[in-house]
Amino acid sequence: MLENYLPILIFLVVGSFIGIAAIGIGFVMGPSRPDSEKNSPYECGFEAFEDARMKFDVRYYLVAILFIIFDLEIAFLFPWAVVLDKIGMVGYLAMVMFLGILVIGFIYEWKKGALEWE
Repeated sequence: MLENYLPILIFLVVGSFIGIAAIGIGFVMGPSRPDSEKNSPYECGFEAFEDARMKFDVRYYLVAILFIIFDLEIAFLFPWAVVLDKIGMVGYLAMVMFLGILVIGFIYEWKKGALEWE
């Protein structure tokens, strides 16, 4: 029975080796020219290692929520479009309701000004 797992073990070993080799080649052969712009924070919009009680702009998080909304929409639209002929009118109406809820969320963020960046 354990011989059935040999291909999986080989796959894991080869995959791990390729991943580690790629990262190692990047560290050895890649250029290392850090400057202040590369080392600056780019994910959250503020310095990561400062006072935890500082004020920050909430609009960044509203844009992130908007991205999640549309990312989920696309993730559900592709499989729905593939099986639309099999699920019929019930599936169509369910997707219309789903998209309606997403449109309401989009309109809410639009009205709150999350799409306008100063």
